[in-house]
Amino acid sequence: MQAVEREAPGRLKIGRPVATIDIGSNSVRLVVYEGLTRAPTPIYNEKVLCGLGRHVATTGRLDDEAVDRALRALARFQVLCKTMNVSDVFVLATAAARDASNGPAFLEAAAEACGHGIELLSGAREAMLSAFGVVSGFFDPDGIVGDMGGGSLELVDVSGPTVGQGVTMPLGGLALQDLSGGSLKKAQRIIRAALERAPEYLEHLHGRTFYAVGGTWRALARLHQAAKDYPLHVMHGYTIKPDDGLDFLHLIEEADTKTLKDIESVSEARRPLLAYGAILLEEIIRLGEPKDIAISAYGVREGLLYEKLDPGIRRHDPLISAAGDLNLLRSRSPRHGEQLWEWTEQFMKSLGLPETENEYRLRHAACLLADIGWRAHPDYRGEQSLNLIAYGAFAGLDHPGRAYLALSIFFRHEGLNPDKVGSRIKALAGTRLMERARLLAALMRVAYPVSVGMEGILPKTPVFARGGEVVLQLPEHMEALANERLSGRLRALGKLLNLSPAIEIAG
Repeated sequence: MQAVEREAPGRLKIGRPVATIDIGSNSVRLVVYEGLTRAPTPIYNEKVLCGLGRHVATTGRLDDEAVDRALRALARFQVLCKTMNVSDVFVLATAAARDASNGPAFLEAAAEACGHGIELLSGAREAMLSAFGVVSGFFDPDGIVGDMGGGSLELVDVSGPTVGQGVTMPLGGLALQDLSGGSLKKAQRIIRAALERAPEYLEHLHGRTFYAVGGTWRALARLHQAAKDYPLHVMHGYTIKPDDGLDFLHLIEEADTKTLKDIESVSEARRPLLAYGAILLEEIIRLGEPKDIAISAYGVREGLLYEKLDPGIRRHDPLISAAGDLNLLRSRSPRHGEQLWEWTEQFMKSLGLPETENEYRLRHAACLLADIGWRAHPDYRGEQSLNLIAYGAFAGLDHPGRAYLALSIFFRHEGLNPDKVGSRIKALAGTRLMERARLLAALMRVAYPVSVGMEGILPKTPVFARGGEVVLQLPEHMEALANERLSGRLRALGKLLNLSPAIEIAG
């Protein structure tokens, strides 16, 4: 009988898990990550909507019932962390605990309940960690990060890895509901007055991206996707154009939430806050005039983990890191993925086909992901790979990039006929990335009958463009590989490029 492996072979061998507990104004959340890496993967995520920030703006105190719910949640989280053998637990508290007169007493009880010390974030530090979360989760971000919680809104400028000085304002959903007495018109006046006191942030937003962080804005984005019948139900990297956003946000403010499509996906406790989130985002769009709104699933928690990384690791591309992890865990020969990228790189240079920086990194990631579906039934490898990649927990990736990666591996398995895949994901990729996906897939379809996914073969069998030909070189001892199947694959590659196929045997 085969011995049972005690360690999960589907987990990276990077030590014990780490966890964050975020004691927010609206929710208390535990997220346990596989480890402290550039692309941390959650292995457990639980949220309890406690409403700690409800009425704090008017009473100055945390509600006793909300405190009780939060303490019970924290006690549960302590048990869960022990069960999962978590090494480090980082506990953060934000606006509600910061602003309430009974906040210190609550934090003392909370530390005892969860079994760990708690860092009470200042508004400036909360803004910084939110921005670090966006730096961690987006490729070369440039714009203003806005983190809307239950008690506060933080705004901070971000340009690449550089984070500016942040500002905090009492414009969280619960705070607005409390201060306005439930009046949306009064809430709008409160928002406008507060934003006018920090004009520099909105002035610097003009023509750049607004990165929307926070559960209320993610819920709005989910409803926007439902209204548009959007094909990819992934929040992170979802982008909304300002004009489209304004029309939708106005609808949210006026409509009965019960009538909204897919409203069941939003918790009942959060639904009353949607209109406040819509008004706030509408005012930011009108005053700041961003080029687009990007929804971020990364915020304070991910920002804290990013802060704790070695500076050298911070500079790593999160997409390449995540693709490399999947390559390691799921491919037949992980080193082959890197060699495939180098092999395609030589071809692209010989072809003289220009690539943007983003296209370059997308091709790298696709090569790392090329073999992750090999365990599936041969008839479904393309479909399963497409779904795994399109809906994967990747950072540093927008939705057109997701579509490109998924299509590249789909076509690698299913052939290059664009009619084999639905029109919606092709439209999501766009014409240029769609054609790049087919080209890369054509290269992969030449590579795999030669290398069979094993390392050490592709460096000996280069493919390149020369004159009017696309040439595959095989060493003499591998001449027998040049069968009809391989010739057909090379011919299909040449057809995409209007080049004639040729196989050369090198002596």
